[in-house]
Amino acid sequence: MSSYDVAVIGGGAAGLSAALVLSRARRTVVVIDAGAPRNAPATHMHGFLSRDGMAPSQFLAVGRTEVVGYGAALVAGTVTDLVGAGREGFSVLLADGNRIQARRVLVTTGLRDELPAIPGLADRWAREVLHCPYCHGHEVRDQRLGVIGGTPGAARYAQIVRQWTHDLVYFTAPDLLTATERAGLVARAIGVVEGDIEQLVIDEADRPCGVQMRDGLLVPRDAIFVPPTFVPHSQLLTALGCDVDDGWVITDATGRTSVAGVWAAGNVTDPRAQVITAAGAGSAAAIALNADLVEDDVRNAVTTYHLGGCTT
Repeated sequence: MSSYDVAVIGGGAAGLSAALVLSRARRTVVVIDAGAPRNAPATHMHGFLSRDGMAPSQFLAVGRTEVVGYGAALVAGTVTDLVGAGREGFSVLLADGNRIQARRVLVTTGLRDELPAIPGLADRWAREVLHCPYCHGHEVRDQRLGVIGGTPGAARYAQIVRQWTHDLVYFTAPDLLTATERAGLVARAIGVVEGDIEQLVIDEADRPCGVQMRDGLLVPRDAIFVPPTFVPHSQLLTALGCDVDDGWVITDATGRTSVAGVWAAGNVTDPRAQVITAAGAGSAAAIALNADLVEDDVRNAVTTYHLGGCTT
């Protein structure tokens, strides 16, 4: 069984950033990744200074090369269980039956997006069906855009999307808009279509041509923004007993959870973190992790010293 200072579970922006910092700090690090990044359907990522427009797959490939160059290990696999091992830290169980021992654990497993059950949305996800205007708004600027409403805060979300186009339609079930929300939409020339959506219609050129309502109305749109429901991949953390709030694991500013020796960073704790934000969170967690390990090293060295041993 291999043993490391830190096991990073999840090889996205947060996990690789943490592994880079830790391996440069001369820690032994393993990154375990299942190979299913959230942004895999996207062709490009944006808003990351010096990496704007880079394909997510290229970004991850560069990151892996960098961390391996500093001595970190990469393992392709799915972690099925984390077990506290007392003074030894944690035992990390993989789906293939292998185990890895680590003094500390950083979980960066991200989240999944749950979309409304409207035919056509999932098929076009990260292409013409989008969720983050800051990530994709510039690429669909001045086009005919739509926002799928019906969730808390969706009307305000539509006001943000309005920044990128003068032709925006807000779709919502009847009787959900408050008077204040309706007034704001009308004031900024955002069209309101109330009713049930039948499907997203695709034309012969394999492009969305509109939103089909159940009453027969077809509203031409080029791209659709959807505020999805975010569901964290936090099962490993909750199984360990980490404190949660409204379904999300609680961490301090460095990513430390309520369970000693366990950190979390990126979308698994912050649904609004973009790639650049997640990378920063991974770096902050790595610095805190190394400091925690140093404290452990000092305690062990003092104990060894008093027992008549020597330290290096």
